[in-house]
Amino acid sequence: MVCLMNSISVRQAVLADLDDLVPLFDSYRQFYRQASAPQAARDFLSARFNHGESVLFIAYAGETPVGFTQLYPGFSSVSLSRTFVLNDLYVAPSGRRQGIGTQLISAAIDYARELQAIRLTLSTEITNETAQALYQTAGWKRDETFFVYHYAL
Repeated sequence: MVCLMNSISVRQAVLADLDDLVPLFDSYRQFYRQASAPQAARDFLSARFNHGESVLFIAYAGETPVGFTQLYPGFSSVSLSRTFVLNDLYVAPSGRRQGIGTQLISAAIDYARELQAIRLTLSTEITNETAQALYQTAGWKRDETFFVYHYAL
């Protein structure tokens, strides 16, 4: 395996990065057992950009897009503060175990701090032990106070 660490760059994505983001986002969805749908992925990401509904960071190994993370803004009424949900994090198989996920997480944390958010929140599948290890190594703590409930519509 070639170490990509020295040539990795991570920056906030802009609409012009859509062509680079779509294959990554589509692969991310396939990882979670969704059918490939590049046009739907493009439409979804484009809508997030056009409505200012999320913040994306993209990682490149040289000129090759290798990963992304997406944050959704939120607020805590109790704390009267901004929060973010780190909803998506994906690194292409060719870039795994190179520190790219850690760099994407760091970019998200730095961004949230700049906006004076009080917390980032994420969830991952109970069986995704690789992601859990990454988050724990990066300093994330599993919530042991609150249960999460969903209401399907």
